Amino acid sequence: MTILDGRKTSNDIKAEIKAEVDKMKANGEKVPHLAAVIVGNDGASLTYVGSKVRACERVGFESTMVRLPNTTSEIELLDTIEDLNNNDDIDGFIIQLPLPPQINTQKVLMAVHPDKDVDGFHPMNFGKMALDMSTFIPATPFGILELIDRYGVETKGKHTVVIGRSHIVGRPMSILMGRKGFPGNSTVTLTHSHTKNITQITSQADIIISALGIPNFLKAEMIKDDAVIIDVGITRVPDDSEKGYYITGDVDFENCSKKASFITPVPGGVGPMTIAMLLKNTLLAREQHRLHNR
Repeated sequence: MTILDGRKTSNDIKAEIKAEVDKMKANGEKVPHLAAVIVGNDGASLTYVGSKVRACERVGFESTMVRLPNTTSEIELLDTIEDLNNNDDIDGFIIQLPLPPQINTQKVLMAVHPDKDVDGFHPMNFGKMALDMSTFIPATPFGILELIDRYGVETKGKHTVVIGRSHIVGRPMSILMGRKGFPGNSTVTLTHSHTKNITQITSQADIIISALGIPNFLKAEMIKDDAVIIDVGITRVPDDSEKGYYITGDVDFENCSKKASFITPVPGGVGPMTIAMLLKNTLLAREQHRLHNR
C-alpha cells in the first residue's frame, strides 16, 4: 500500500512555483498576485484564507486579503468584485465560501471575470473543462489529478466511482476522470445520496474518489483488494481532547488502508494539494495576462 502524500507533493509543487517566480524576479517581470475576498468572521474560512496568504509569501507571490463585514450587501460585494476585475495588478482572485445568507453565491461567482477565476468556478471555465479545452481546473480536482499523475496511478480503462456530486469536487472529477488522456480514460460512475446499492457499485471500483462529507462512510467491506482510495472529505468530529475535536475523512482509513493499493490520508492528503494548485492556477493566470499584454 502506498500513501498518496499530499503534504510532500504540495511542497514539491510550491518549490517548483518558487523557482519560476525567482526566474520572473531575475528577469524584472511582474510576479503573480492573488487576492482573496472574505465576508464575515467564519473561523474555518479565516484559517483557510490565512494559509493561502502564507503560501503566497512562501512562493514569492504578492497577495491581498479583502475583508468585508458580515453585514455586507450583495451590491457591495459585486462592486468589490468589479474593482478586482478591473485591477490590472491582480492576476487572480477567489471568493471564500460560504457567504452570508443575504448574498446569492451563484450571482457572485458569475461576476468574477473568467480570466481571473483561479478557483475555476465560473460557468465559462467549467464549460471549457468539460470540453477538454485549456482552462482553470477547480483547485481540489486539479490537486487530485496531480497526485494521480505524480504517483503514476493507472487510470486508463479503470472503473472510477465518484461519491458526491458537488460542483466543486464530485461533478468536475467525474468529467475529468472520463476525459481522453492521462489522468483520465476511465469509466466513471457518479454516485450520490439517492444512489441505491452503493456498496455493490464501490466494491467493483478500481478507483474511488469520495467527496461526501460523512465521517468514515467508506468501510473496508465496501472496497475491493488493491483499490485506489482518494478521500476528499474533511470533518471535525467532537471528542474529549484538548482541541475538542479530531479531523477525519469520508474513509475508514485504518481498515481500508489494509486493502488499498494507494490511499490518501486525512489530514495530509488532498487538502494541502488544493492550496498548491490554487497557486499553480494563479501562475497560469499571470502567464496568460503577460502574453495577452504583449
